[in-house]
Amino acid sequence: MAIATTNPATGETVREFDSLTQQELEDRIQRSWDAFQGYRDTTVEQRAGWMRAAADILDAETDRLAGLATLEMGKTFVAAKAEVGKCALGCRWYADHSAEHLADHPWEPADAPSNARVFTRYQPLGPVLAIMPWNFPYWQVFRFLCPALMAGNVGLLKHASNVPQVALAISDVLVRAGFPRDVFQTLLIGSEMIEAVVDDDRVRAVTLTGSEPAGRAVGARAGRNVKTSVLELGGSDAFVVMPSADLDATADAAVASRTLNNGQSCINAKRIIVHEQVADEFQRLLVEKMEALTVGDPMDEDTDLGPLSGPQGLEELDRQVRDSVAAGASLLTGGTPLGGKGNFYPASVLADIPKDAPAYYEELFGPVALLFRATDLDEAIAIANDSSFGLGGSAWTQDAGEAERLVDEIETGMMNINKITASTPEVPFGGAKNSGYGRELASFGTLSFVNAKTVWIQ
Repeated sequence: MAIATTNPATGETVREFDSLTQQELEDRIQRSWDAFQGYRDTTVEQRAGWMRAAADILDAETDRLAGLATLEMGKTFVAAKAEVGKCALGCRWYADHSAEHLADHPWEPADAPSNARVFTRYQPLGPVLAIMPWNFPYWQVFRFLCPALMAGNVGLLKHASNVPQVALAISDVLVRAGFPRDVFQTLLIGSEMIEAVVDDDRVRAVTLTGSEPAGRAVGARAGRNVKTSVLELGGSDAFVVMPSADLDATADAAVASRTLNNGQSCINAKRIIVHEQVADEFQRLLVEKMEALTVGDPMDEDTDLGPLSGPQGLEELDRQVRDSVAAGASLLTGGTPLGGKGNFYPASVLADIPKDAPAYYEELFGPVALLFRATDLDEAIAIANDSSFGLGGSAWTQDAGEAERLVDEIETGMMNINKITASTPEVPFGGAKNSGYGRELASFGTLSFVNAKTVWIQ
C-alpha cells in the first residue's frame, strides 16, 4: 500500500510520501537506541512537564490537527476535534499519575529479617515499536505513547500508510513540547519492513492495534524474539437489550455506538441482541433512527456519517452485506454503497442472520447494525459468546440480577451496563479471545512495557 494522503470523501490523492530506505531505517533505530540511553535517566517530573506541554499544543492546534484526520481517513471534523482533545486529556492524566504507577512496590516476606528492604522497581525496557491503525489516528497512538514515554521508554511509530500526515504531526508535537530528540520517531515504512524492526535486538517490545491476521503475525514474530507484546485486535461487540431497558434511549445509544467513527471502531456495538419481548418495537426504533442519519461531507457539522476510509474497506463491507443477504439475512434498511465520488455507505441494518453468513462470524467495519433476537437471558448470553472475538460489550437492563449475570458470563475484556463501550485514560482497555491480549490505559498502560525488577536488600 502506498504511503499517501488520499481524501476518502473525494478519492483524490493529495500527497504522496517515500518510504524510508533500509539504511535510513537502520539509522532511525540506532538513533532511538541512543536516545534511550539518556532518556531512561530523566525523572518522572521532567517527563510530566514535557507531556503537559504536548497537551497544551494539542489544545492550541486542535482544528489544524483534526483537519488532517478528517482529510486522511474521513471521520467527521466534530469527531476529529474530540479525538485530539481526548489525547490532551491522556497526556495530562499520565503526567499527573505516572509517578504513583512507577513508585517502588514494597513486599513483606515472612522470612525477611527486620532490616531487609524488599520491593519491586519498575524500569523501562527501551525502544518500543507501535504499529497503529488509521481509525483513531491520534488517540490510538497517544494511548500508547503517554504511558510508554512516562515510564522512560522511547517510541518508534509505524502508523497506517493512509495517515502519514497525522503520524508526522504527532512526532512534531512531541518535539515542540520539549521531548529530547529521537525519543519518539515516526517511521514511514510499508508493512513489508515491519518484521525486520521486530527482529532488531535494539527494539525491546512491540504493541499493535489492528486486524486479527496482523496481530497473529506480529505476536508470533515478537514471541520468536522473546519480546513483550500487547495486541488490541478486532471486535464484534454485543449490545444486549433486556425488557426493562428504556427502549428509546437504548436505541439512541445503539445508533451512536454503531455509527461512531463512521462505523469503523473495534468497540462499536456491532451485534445487537434483543429480548423477543421487546424486539419488534426496538427494531422499529433502530431502523427509524438509522435512516434519520445524514451521510455527507465530513467537514460539515451537520453530517452524522462521513465516508469509509478507503475503497477497499467499502468493497469489503459491500461484499459482506451482499453475501449475508444471499445466505438468508434480511436487509431492513441501507445495504448499498451510495456511489459517486468518495467511499460513502449508508447506515444499514441486517436481521435474521444465519450462522453461515459473513455477518454472523466476521467483523463488519462500517455502519451496519446486526440485529438478533433472544428468547431469554440465557440465549442472549449464548449469542453474545458465539463469536471468536471478545473485546468489549454492553447490556441494557434495570434488573440487578441480570446485570450480574451479563457481567460474569459474557466473555470479553470489557463489559458495560447501561453505557456504551468507550476508552478513557483512567480505565484499563483490552480484550479476550481473538481480540488480543495485554491491557492499555490506567496503570496497566504504564506497566505494560517495564521490567518489574524484584530487589531484596539486607
